[in-house]
Amino acid sequence: MNTQIFLSFFSLINLFLFISQVFGGRDFYAILGVSRSASLNQIKKAYRKMAKELHPDKNPDDPNAQDKFQDLGAAYEVLSDEEKRKTYDQYGEEGLKNDAFGGGNDPFASFFGDFGFFTGGGGSRNGQREIPRGGDIIMDLWVTLEELYSGNFVEVVRNKPVTKPAKGTRQCNCRQEMVTRQLGPGRFQMTQQTICDECPNVKFVNEEKILEIEIEQGMKDGQEQRFVAEGEPHIDGEPGDLRIRIQTLPHPLFERRGDDLYTNITISLTDALTGFTLEIPHLDGHKVEVTRDKITFPGARIRKKNEGMPNYENNNLKGTLYITFDVDFPKGELTSEQKEKIKEIFKEDKKTKIYNGLRGY
Repeated sequence: MNTQIFLSFFSLINLFLFISQVFGGRDFYAILGVSRSASLNQIKKAYRKMAKELHPDKNPDDPNAQDKFQDLGAAYEVLSDEEKRKTYDQYGEEGLKNDAFGGGNDPFASFFGDFGFFTGGGGSRNGQREIPRGGDIIMDLWVTLEELYSGNFVEVVRNKPVTKPAKGTRQCNCRQEMVTRQLGPGRFQMTQQTICDECPNVKFVNEEKILEIEIEQGMKDGQEQRFVAEGEPHIDGEPGDLRIRIQTLPHPLFERRGDDLYTNITISLTDALTGFTLEIPHLDGHKVEVTRDKITFPGARIRKKNEGMPNYENNNLKGTLYITFDVDFPKGELTSEQKEKIKEIFKEDKKTKIYNGLRGY
């Protein structure tokens, strides 16, 4: 008897823990892998890192990849908003919803649905229709080379259509179903018919929302950041995603190729012959010193290691800065005396060479 009482008590505890878990909602801090005292910047960093790892395109073999990615987006949306985070910390995920379990989904359906004596049959999860989804929006974000070198946060104003209740009803959840009609003894006809439900009417209202986009160090043209459910809405389903695509603005000093940077410097003929020391202002303001003691010919190129762009995967690694020199020859004419002095200094043998430069001879 005591054993039966203990087992019953243990079962009740398990059921209570299950109910607590369902009503408590998702642990957004655990999903992002941060502590409850994490700062906004830590939350943003964690989200960017997890978004790369959990993106469905990178996990094609995981059947739950889309759900994990949506959970991540939901966690970030709540914890990056000060008011939503306060509500979540006090009341959990359920406190964020107007009505329990948001759309009328039964939290016990997937649990009790496996037992016929609770539901009168098997679970209906496999029989659910696929939820329609709005289209993705792709937006180019033009950023400076300085931002890609040092990183930055950019705010973008998003005018998003949001559904609001409206008067009347509308047809919704329309689908094609087969209808059988008897034509006579032993004769039947099957036709396809459009069946729709009757739903409360809604309207779309534009709402302004500020999205904060992190420009990470070393990002390249074409890389995207995805904001879940910020795309085109669908009146009977879920909104698509907003995909922000990075594009680099032209820079007056540097050209980027991969993780390397290229620049040109024009020096005087005097500096080309006698040597020089100069400084190049870099993208974050630090100076790159260039010193030459030997003769610098037009088109000469030198390399400065670790002065290129930071690597996106590992910001501690940087590419190379390539510097190409142009020589500004003086205008005007030299006197006979100056010409003789130059010849005396260089004492060159004539090395005139005629060749086809286009063929490389």
